Amino acid sequence: MSDLITRPITAELLRGALELEETPQGLQPHRLPARARAQVPDQQLAMAEAQPSGVRLVFRTEAGVVELDALATKNSYVGVPPRPEGLYDLLVDGRLTAQASVPGGNVLLINMATGSAELKLGPVGTVRFELPAGSKEVAIWLPHNEITKLVALRTDAPVVPVPLGDRRVWLHHGSSISHGSIAASPSTTWPALAAAAGDVELINLGFGGSALLDPFTARAIRDTPADLISLKIGINLVNADLMRLRAFGPAVHGFLDTIREGRPTTPLLVVSPLHCPIHEDTPGPAMPVMTDGVLRFRATGEPAPGKLTLTVIRDELARIVKLRSADDPNLHYLDGLSLHADSDPALPDDLHPDAATHRLIGARFAAQVFGTDGPFAAS
Repeated sequence: MSDLITRPITAELLRGALELEETPQGLQPHRLPARARAQVPDQQLAMAEAQPSGVRLVFRTEAGVVELDALATKNSYVGVPPRPEGLYDLLVDGRLTAQASVPGGNVLLINMATGSAELKLGPVGTVRFELPAGSKEVAIWLPHNEITKLVALRTDAPVVPVPLGDRRVWLHHGSSISHGSIAASPSTTWPALAAAAGDVELINLGFGGSALLDPFTARAIRDTPADLISLKIGINLVNADLMRLRAFGPAVHGFLDTIREGRPTTPLLVVSPLHCPIHEDTPGPAMPVMTDGVLRFRATGEPAPGKLTLTVIRDELARIVKLRSADDPNLHYLDGLSLHADSDPALPDDLHPDAATHRLIGARFAAQVFGTDGPFAAS
């Protein structure tokens, strides 16, 4: 410990966060700015945006050791088997080299039946990685499923920030699938895998349960510098049974209008929902159920005119993009069924893809979107 150098954690070392908040416990990366957070109406989104999916420390160093002190807030659910600890992924020169978890931390005990939650405080923990010799680019991806406050960074040699250079920045917004639910680790969520394949810098605004066409999210996207923008829209609106078709269309137009106010010509891709059997033709809300000790989800709504299902949403999104693209040649549409379809592996909890399916979705997205003929192809 006496041989290690403490390096202040600053914005120039962090990628993927829209804002950093100084707190008494450490530096809190946020994926929504303060103005948007002030308008967040529920704890689900407040928790999701504070979980640093896609956020990573990036630096160049000749160090042989790196240590990171962090205070995690880990979720636990009443009546549900404990989830695995969140992982920190170490990438050296772009290759996944090691993984580790931070011990200790806070525990948020959530009762899904009542909607209540209890926070149990815990200590700061440390993750330590051994690094190969020589100069290298190091990236430490923070857990995508744990709120993380960064306390201290230590190495046995100086670190320097890595400039972006001419790499394009891709901002993606979506639901828990984009957030990384049930992915193996933070660098293997489907957006992270697609970004690596497309050689772009990721800003992941996937918010578990919270891709709900909120105006403050649209403004955050509008105000964030990005070369490419994609929006995966639909599943959470059905999950929550939030609106009817009459409101959905104008809400999509308004969301796109807001983004175009600040990014009028940025390539913008609208992605419709992936295949999800419980909601293809059955409205929400979706409710959690325990079956033989396994958490699953089921749709509880009754079909009726104007109610949203995934089939209805795909048709409406395709119509809206076709209409708008006549005057907006940089607006594109991708059918989510081309990323995950009925013939693909089933969703383990009937709602979220597993680790292998994240890899499948990431590879398909990269091929179709970043490939030679894709809307985000490098010129």
